[in-house]
Amino acid sequence: MAALGALVKKAWSVRRFVVLLCAPLALVPILLSLPAKEGRCLYVILLMALYWCTEALPLAVTALLPIVLFPFLGILPSNKVCPQYFLDTNFLFLSGLIMASAIEEWNLHRRIALRVLMLVGVQPARLILGMMLTTSFLSMWLSNTASTAMMLPIANAILKSLFGEKDTSKDMNRGNEENQASLQQNKLYTVPTEMQFLASTEDKDLSEEKEISSDAISDLKKEEEYKTNIWKGFLISIPYAASIGGTATLTGTAPNLILLGQLKSYFPECDVVNFGSWFMFAFPLMLIFLLMGWLWISILYGGINLRGWKTKKSNIRVDAEARAKEVIKEDYQKLGPTKFAEQAIFFFFCMFAIMLFSRDPKFIPGWASLFAPGFISDAVTGITIVIILFFFPSQKPSLRWWFDLKAPNTETQPLLTWRKAQETVPWNIILLLGGGFAMAKGCEESGLSVWIGGRLHPLEGVPPPVAVILITVVIALFTEFASNTATIIIFLPVLAELAIRLKVNPLYLMIPGTIGCSYAFMLPVSTPPNSIAFSSGHLMVKDMARTGLLMNLMGVLLLSLAMNTWAKSIFQLGTFPAWANIHAENATSLVTAVENVTLSALNKI
Repeated sequence: MAALGALVKKAWSVRRFVVLLCAPLALVPILLSLPAKEGRCLYVILLMALYWCTEALPLAVTALLPIVLFPFLGILPSNKVCPQYFLDTNFLFLSGLIMASAIEEWNLHRRIALRVLMLVGVQPARLILGMMLTTSFLSMWLSNTASTAMMLPIANAILKSLFGEKDTSKDMNRGNEENQASLQQNKLYTVPTEMQFLASTEDKDLSEEKEISSDAISDLKKEEEYKTNIWKGFLISIPYAASIGGTATLTGTAPNLILLGQLKSYFPECDVVNFGSWFMFAFPLMLIFLLMGWLWISILYGGINLRGWKTKKSNIRVDAEARAKEVIKEDYQKLGPTKFAEQAIFFFFCMFAIMLFSRDPKFIPGWASLFAPGFISDAVTGITIVIILFFFPSQKPSLRWWFDLKAPNTETQPLLTWRKAQETVPWNIILLLGGGFAMAKGCEESGLSVWIGGRLHPLEGVPPPVAVILITVVIALFTEFASNTATIIIFLPVLAELAIRLKVNPLYLMIPGTIGCSYAFMLPVSTPPNSIAFSSGHLMVKDMARTGLLMNLMGVLLLSLAMNTWAKSIFQLGTFPAWANIHAENATSLVTAVENVTLSALNKI
C-alpha cells in the first residue's frame, strides 16, 4: 500500500511538472491567432485557468502571475495591476476572516452549535435539520471549510452515542453470511427482546429456535441499514449546508466578493450590490434551498420514513436518542458558564452584521447617508469593528482597579491578538481574490472582454430566463471539477459581455453565475467541505453523486425562480441600467478603434 502511495505521488509530481512546462508552449498559438493585445491577455487567462484547474501551482501563487505577465507582455502596467490585489473588497473579506478568527478563538461557534442542537431535539430528522441550520448559519460568517471542520466532530460524537462505533472498514455489499457475522461481532446494539426470549426458553425445540434466530438477525440487518443510512445522511448534510449557507452573505464565500470586485471594475457606477441588498436577495433563497435539501436528505437516508411514519419506535432507538441527548447536554456543560469574552464577541459580531446591513439597505436611507457620498463602504464598516477586537479586553474590567494604587499592573489580554490572527486567517484567499480582480482589469483594458462579446452572436436569440438556467447549469457542472473561485474569475467577464449583447441587466446573468459556483454537490473533489466529509470514510462517491444530482437540479431551479421574482425588485433587473449602458458605449468605441487600426494596417499592405 505504501509503495502504491509513493507511485501515485511520483505520478502526480510528473504531471505537475509536465503541465508547468508544456502549458505555456501549448497555448502559444493563441498569441498568433488573435489581435495582439487581446491575444496576449487571453494567453495569460488560459494559462492561469489551466494552472488553477490542475493545481500545478498553488492557487495563490497562480493568482500572482498577472503581476509578472501583464507588464512583460504589454497588457497592463504594473501600477495598474498591483492595486487590484488590495481593493476595498479584499478588506471587506479580510474583516470577515478576522471576525471568524475571534469567534473560533473563544469557542462561541461551538456554544451556538450545541445550543441549537439542544433546541431542535434528538430524532434523526430533527438532528439533521439542526446540523444543517447551524452549519449554514456559521458558514454565513466563517469559511465553508472551517464550518464543516467544526461541525463534523460534533456530528460524529452524536452518531456514536446513537449507534455506537461505526466500523469504517466494513463493506456493506458483502454477502449475507459475512454481514450477519460482522453484526454479531461488532455488538453495536443491545440484544433485542426476541433474543432475550430465546435465551430464557432453552426447552424449546430446535426448529422454533432457528425461526426466532432468523427473525432476530433480520431485525439486526434492518437496524444496521438504518444506522448506516442515518450516518451517511448526517455526514453529507454538513458540507452541503456549508456550501448553501456561504451564499447568503457577501463575506460568506469568495465568489460573492469576486462579483462585487469585478462589478466595480467593469461598471464603476453600479452601486446596487452591497451587503444589505445581497442579504435581502440571498438569505430567503438560502432558507428555501436548505429546507428542500433537508427534506431530500432526510427522505433519502431514512431520517423521514414516508411509509411508516406512524409506526412506534423500537426501544433501541428510544434509548439511543436519550443517549444522544445526554451527549449534547454534557458537551454543552463542558463549555462552562458563558464568559465575558464570549458575550463581547457576540456583541461585536451582531454589530458587525447590523452595521453592514444598515449601511445602505437601498429600500430606506442607511447610516452612511450621514457622510459624504462614496466615502463609507462595507470595507470601512467591517475593518472598524474588527480593529476594536484587538484592544477590547477579554476579561470584565473592574472599576476598583483604577482607584487601587497597590493593584498589580498586569496586561489585559484582548479579544484577539495579532499572532492569533496571523495563524488562523487564510491569507492566501486575499491573493486569490486579487488575482481575479487583476484578471478582470486586464480583460477590460486589453479589449478582450469586447472581443469575447463579439463572438457571442449565437446566444443573442436566447430568452434571458433560459440563459439564466443554462449559465447556472454550465457553471455548476464546471465547478464540480475546478475551484469555485477560479471558475467565477474565468466566467464573470464572459457573462458581463453576454448581458450587454442581450441588452439585459448584467446582474441578471452575473448573480446566477456567482451563486451557481457554490452549488457543487456531486463529487468529493468539488469543494473542500465535500472532501472533508468524504475523508471520514463513511461516504462513497456514489452516495454524493446520487444525492448531489438532485441538489444541483433543485439549486438551479430555485435560483432561476429567485432571479425572476424578488431579485427583480431588489436589483432593478427589469431594465437595462444606465451604468451598464455607459460600459456598452465605451465597448462600442473600443471596437470601432480596433477596426480602424486593422483597416489602416490593411491599407498600408
